Amino acid sequence: MSSQEFSLSVADCPLIQIEGWDGTLAQFEKGVSASFGTKLPASVGETVRHRGLLVVRVAPRRLWLALDDGIEAPSLAVDPDLGCSVSLGEGRVRFSMAGAGIARILSRCIAVDWHAPAVAPGRAVQTSLHHVPVLFLRTGETACDLIVPRSFSRSLADWIADSAAASCA
Repeated sequence: MSSQEFSLSVADCPLIQIEGWDGTLAQFEKGVSASFGTKLPASVGETVRHRGLLVVRVAPRRLWLALDDGIEAPSLAVDPDLGCSVSLGEGRVRFSMAGAGIARILSRCIAVDWHAPAVAPGRAVQTSLHHVPVLFLRTGETACDLIVPRSFSRSLADWIADSAAASCA
C-alpha cells in the first residue's frame, strides 16, 4: 500500500454535549428534536446527520453534536429541569482518515473490528487509542473520523502515521 492510498487530516471539532436527566428523557428529547428539526439517534452508537450537524448518541441519555467546518452552532436552550448542555469543542479535534488499507492501519491502533455491524458506516463507538479515549465514527466503506482530546492529538496522529508507514512496508 502506498502513502497515497491513505490520508489523514486533523481539524478543530466544534462539539457540544447535551444530556437529559433521568426521568425527563422523553420530554428532553422531544424539545431537542424540535430545536434541530430532525429525529435523534435512538440507540447508543447511532448517528443522525442534518444540515452540517452530526448527532451521535454516546450514552443512553447523552448526545454529542459535532459541527462541520463553517457551521454555526444551533441555538439550543436546554431547560435546566430537563437536562444540560456543555461545549467540549475546545478540548477535542477531529481526525478524518480514508484509504483502501484503513482497516489494516487502524487494527494496529484501536480495538475496533472494522467489519462488525456495530461499526458499519454511520455508526459510532467509543474506544481508546494508545490508552486515550476516542470516539470512532465510521463515515464510509473506507473512511472514518476519530474525535480525540486536543492535548493528545499530536502523539495520536504520529501513532497513526507510524502504523500507516508500517502497513506500507
